[in-house]
Formats: sequence, C-alpha cells, structure tokens
Amino acid sequence: AELERLTRRYTTEISIILGPDRDIAAPDAYTNPQTMAWIMDTFSMHKGYSVPGVVTGKPLSIGGSKGRNEATGRGCMFTIREACKHLGIDPKQATAVVQGYGNVGSVVAQLLQTKLGFKVIAVGDIKGGIYSKNGLNTVAVLEHSRRTGSVVKFPGTEEISNKELLELECDVLVPAALENQITSSNAGNIKAKIIAEAANGPTTPDADIIIQKKGIFVIPDILANAGGVTVSYFEWVQDTQGFFWGEKEVNERLERIMTQSFTDVLNIYQKEKVDMRTAAYMLAVERVAEATRVRGIYP
Repeated sequence: AELERLTRRYTTEISIILGPDRDIAAPDAYTNPQTMAWIMDTFSMHKGYSVPGVVTGKPLSIGGSKGRNEATGRGCMFTIREACKHLGIDPKQATAVVQGYGNVGSVVAQLLQTKLGFKVIAVGDIKGGIYSKNGLNTVAVLEHSRRTGSVVKFPGTEEISNKELLELECDVLVPAALENQITSSNAGNIKAKIIAEAANGPTTPDADIIIQKKGIFVIPDILANAGGVTVSYFEWVQDTQGFFWGEKEVNERLERIMTQSFTDVLNIYQKEKVDMRTAAYMLAVERVAEATRVRGIYP
C-alpha cells in the first residue's frame, strides 16, 4: 500500500512531463508491471480517459505487450549468438557465466542453454554464486531462487563469491546485475572471450581500457540490453494502434532488429578499427546527425 501511494504521488508530481508523445516510463531495477499499472492509472485519471501508451512493461490486461518481460534477456541472447558467429565459437561447445539472476540474467541463462546449447557453469546474485563444471539446470536454479530467495545452496553445486564468478574461465561472461561490477581491480583477471553487458554500465571506463588491451570482445550495454527498450517501442506501437501482436511475432521482430543492429555496429568496428562500444556510439551519433542535417535548423 505504501509503495502504491508513493508511486501514485510521484506520478502526479511528474505528470506534466509524461505522455505517450512526450516521456514514457518503463520498468527497471526495483519496479515491475504493477508499478507501471499504477503510473498509467494515475496519469489516466488526471487526463479523464485511459492512456495506455504513457508507460510500457504493463500487465497484458491493460495494454501490455507479449514478450516484454523476457525481451532484454532475449535480445542479449541474440547478440551473443551473432558474436559467436563472428568469432567462430560453437555455442554447443561453449561455456557461459551469468552474474545476476533476476528478470534479465535468468532469461539470458535459460535461453543460452535451451536455444543455443551453451553450458551455463556459474550464476550469481547479491548473496553469492554457484558453480558446476558440468553445467547447471537453469530452470531448476530459478525455481530454487524463487523458493529460497537466492541461487546459493542449490544442490550439487560449489559456492563461490561474485568476485570469483567474474574471474572464471569461460567463453561468455554476462554481467546482468548492477553497474560498476568490472573495475580496474578485477578486469585484468577476467578470462572470458566475450563480455555481453546485459546490465547498464557494468564496466567502468578504466576497466574498459584493460579489457580492450586483453582482446576480449565486448558487446556494449547500449547494444546488448537494447531488447527491452525495443519491445517497449513495440508495446507503444501496439497501444497507439489498438492492435496487438502474438508473442511469436514480437520475438521475430525483436530478432530482426537485434541482429541488424549487431551487424551495423560490427561493420563500423571492422571498418574504423575501433572497439564495439565506440562503434555503437559512432553509429548512434551518425544517425542523429544525419536526421538533424536533413531537417535543418529553424528559424
């Protein structure tokens, strides 16, 4: 009840800057579809009519999109798949480590295992990590986490710290927790071939320099975790049209966009001889600059 009151009051205070054609809210850490529902309802009550497009990540019953909850993790999986193709890594012979086992990390882990054939050897959350050289049953780990509040103490695994987890030898490391997890103090010990930044800002600038010198292929957060905002856009489109897509269609559209985005960034990475993060920024700036040039300056 307190969280609902806080959300509704906060929405009231910022309602002047919200709107389906202005600023649209979406869930992140410590928020969920219910939070979005409260924001939408409060905004709609002030307007006098229902405005579903003011938020995304809503429950399906009030205009949410199928596939939205898994979108960030699914999009990250697509970029990892494309990175493996580029580097000549066979997913069925590869290992993965995932830090963070919430909405994003658990989805990435499960999709890497079930869709691509990865062996997920370690996962972790705020209370610690678990490791198994033979691979984890990612679905069972999620059920255990929901039941006990943590992945720790999952049967048949070795307990490790988050520091140890990040430094494990693996093909793909997925930081899917909070920011600043890979720093100058541990970057030199990371042994992964690919880092897929499912979280926002998991790597500090100083660590980034070390990682690039080590030759680790980084899928930057601006690309790796773009699946969530992409399907948020899909949700806004569906709300605006009043016509909703099936989950298969949502996932297929997401796959096309994530695959093309990875290819576009990779092309700049190869052509300009820069790292993937810089390539992603270059592509973004180029697109905005071109749009600005075409529109011109008024008056």
